[in-house]
Amino acid sequence: MKTPSATYRLQFRNGMDFDRAVELVPYLQRLGISHLYASPVFTAAPNSTHGYDVTDHNEIEPALGGRSGLERLVAALKGAGMGLLLDIVPNHMAASLENAWWRDVVEWGRQSPYNRHFDIDWRERLTLPVLGRPYQDVLTAGELSLQLDRRHGGLSLAYFGNLLPLTPSSYGMVLSGLMGDLAARMLAIAGQASAEGCAAFHEEIGRALAEIGPALELEQQLKNLSKDMRLLDAVHGLQPWCLIFWKDARKHLSYRRFFEVTGLVGVRVEDPRVFDDVHRLTLELVKSGLVDGLRIDHVDGLADPAGYLDRLRLEGGPDMLLVVEKILARDETLPPEWPVAGTTGYEFIASMADILIERKGLAGLHQAYPSPSRIRDFSKEIRTAKRQMVADNFLTELTALVALAQSAAGVMAAAPSSEAIRAALIELIAAFPVYRTYGTDEGLSGRDRELLARIMPDARRSGGHDLVEALSFIERLLDGAVPVPDLAVAANFRRRFQQLTGPVTAKAVEDTVFYRCNKLIAANEVGCDPATIGGSLEGVHRRFSMPHKFPPGGLLATATHDTKRGEDARARLYALSEAPDLWAQAMARWRSMHAGQVKQLADGPAPEPDTEWLLYQSLAGIWPIGHERLSSSDLGELARRFVIYVEKALREAKLRTDWANVNEEYESAVKQYATRLLAPDNSSFLSDFAATLRPFISAGVVNSLAQTLVKMTAPGVPDFYQGAETWDLNLVDPDNRRRVDFSALDRQLFEARSRPFDANRLEASKQALINTVLIFRARHRELFARGSYVQVDVTGQRSGHLFAFARRLGDQTVIVVVPRLMFWACRNDGRLTDAAFWADTEIHRPNAACTELKNLFTGSVSTGALSAASVLERFPVAVLV
Repeated sequence: MKTPSATYRLQFRNGMDFDRAVELVPYLQRLGISHLYASPVFTAAPNSTHGYDVTDHNEIEPALGGRSGLERLVAALKGAGMGLLLDIVPNHMAASLENAWWRDVVEWGRQSPYNRHFDIDWRERLTLPVLGRPYQDVLTAGELSLQLDRRHGGLSLAYFGNLLPLTPSSYGMVLSGLMGDLAARMLAIAGQASAEGCAAFHEEIGRALAEIGPALELEQQLKNLSKDMRLLDAVHGLQPWCLIFWKDARKHLSYRRFFEVTGLVGVRVEDPRVFDDVHRLTLELVKSGLVDGLRIDHVDGLADPAGYLDRLRLEGGPDMLLVVEKILARDETLPPEWPVAGTTGYEFIASMADILIERKGLAGLHQAYPSPSRIRDFSKEIRTAKRQMVADNFLTELTALVALAQSAAGVMAAAPSSEAIRAALIELIAAFPVYRTYGTDEGLSGRDRELLARIMPDARRSGGHDLVEALSFIERLLDGAVPVPDLAVAANFRRRFQQLTGPVTAKAVEDTVFYRCNKLIAANEVGCDPATIGGSLEGVHRRFSMPHKFPPGGLLATATHDTKRGEDARARLYALSEAPDLWAQAMARWRSMHAGQVKQLADGPAPEPDTEWLLYQSLAGIWPIGHERLSSSDLGELARRFVIYVEKALREAKLRTDWANVNEEYESAVKQYATRLLAPDNSSFLSDFAATLRPFISAGVVNSLAQTLVKMTAPGVPDFYQGAETWDLNLVDPDNRRRVDFSALDRQLFEARSRPFDANRLEASKQALINTVLIFRARHRELFARGSYVQVDVTGQRSGHLFAFARRLGDQTVIVVVPRLMFWACRNDGRLTDAAFWADTEIHRPNAACTELKNLFTGSVSTGALSAASVLERFPVAVLV
């Protein structure tokens, strides 16, 4: 397997297609990228902005250029000596009638040859949560009607724009007694239909429509029939599906979904036949050499990740690069048996936060933060959110687990009650410190049993005897130690449990608590644990030196399409931990300036102090670099982006509003407050805000350069998100999916190559830094692919302001030096290369045999002791070769 030297994530759709990507290949080659890392390119739901709602795994999206467009892109990449890494989505597909497999299941139910492709509980009819209110209300209001679907050839039950296909066995109830040749012909065709002849059935209907002529008579009769609510209800009752209110999906849904997204249905890719159908085109692209590697989306959603990855590795071959999207806890590693190069790199973000956050300053932020009780015990806040998620948003899944557990316990004497099992499941899931375990049909591995044994005492603390007994039963059931007559029940319980803990954790932590606890929002990032952030540098060195934690083929990410904010916004906000008092004083001023904008609502002030804390930090993160004063148009565009983010943040927090139950009055008040912050006539605040941010922006630039350099030189493959080679001050999606001005980036790269690195022009340095290091890295592939990681010791007065390490392979040694915690240096004089600041700080060579060392950025040569002042004399980060 050829390990990439650098990947570049490109978001297709939103104006990016294959031909546009072909135009970017020369720029990416010059930048130093070895592999283009493409978002999903298979056919997805109409107007999809991301491609994760796949409708056809075996077709390249025509709107992107289809198969021929992909082949043109690959040819361009290969011509530039580059490869392609493709993002695939095995866990779910779009629950859309545009998805031929799903449409077939909707129409034919359990008769469909695809009914086992999707994770559906067929003990009841397939629930379709498409209604805007309860079914009976929709029926009574006359919002349902019988219609002829000319496009697909068949009858449908229409709900506004949705034409839901009627199953052929119900045609008799609709067509019997209707006049006309077309009705009679369709009735006869339906009477002879079978699921195996699905395509033939619709072809026959199509021929009837073409041969018999205008269908106006039939359409008018269907319109008249639609006035009979009892008939409509009876027809609805004959379908293999039933329509439900979309809000009821959290309480009652008959299929597994992706997280809470009912529009994405789980796929049973653990079934060999389904695996083949899903991966037919993907594997053909790999085996033909068009695709070099795969990124597996949401691997934790699969029933058997290890089995899936083994099969994929077997089919794709040993040379295929394979990385998985997997969020690891701080001390967690990938299961050692997985045949993958590593993860997509979220764990690197947490390590950079440890390097760049001042842990002592967090205490100061804690004192100033207006909701200290919420962050006093972060784990308690997470548990509360998890309980809420399980009992409310994932009630469907919880109810199914309780039923399975009861079924397994049915033969036991003194079996736990359903109430005790339910309470025990909630507490166990709330106590889970990782996304999931990876048990198989046979039971749990030793590693997972140890994890469960550690969790159980924590889960037991919150209940009495019944809860303790139920937890013991669940533990034995998960481990395969309960003697049940039907082993399939226990295996199904284990599988469902493991597929639930991950979504609950994601929704409770990343999409709830991270919007509730706003002390330092830069720490609220995917892969991070705000309770333990700002750890020791020794801990970071230890993790970087562990190949099972940071393998050479795993990606190192600082921004993705799923991160909560841009990598440079986050790096800037880290500096708040260095000046908590200064930030608290500024917050007090700004809140006082806008006290009149706070509205007193029946349920409290809007925004409340905690939300104000979020707003000002978020705005500080995205404030443009180098702009003391913004024009009215710039302020307007910033406000537009900001308000979209504010709405999402409020709903994700789920405190006074959420996606299912929108509090319009509250949201409107907060958005008005946010808009006022950026009003052109709010000059007093805007001037104060810009002046206060100046040193934070300067410190953020230094943090960003440090973060970028470590990413390019630490063990692993540096991954760059589109546009983040320049300043990435984005908010969460959809903000981070905006179009990138690649023409400007190309011009900027050309200009950067002609300029030396200059400490006085740091704002123009990021792209040049990336270009320089990636070219060097490409010339020394083996050093970075196989070289060891060695901690470099730093001594002296300012030793705490440096992070240094070396990469070594044979007689090759490269030393990397980056600054940290530089806020006060930036604020006091702005001269980061001042020798007086570094005083006696010295960087110790890891090997006495290393004599002459050349600075990759400045060209200066060191032969003796490495003083920080000399190494960083002309540029604040260094690579010594």
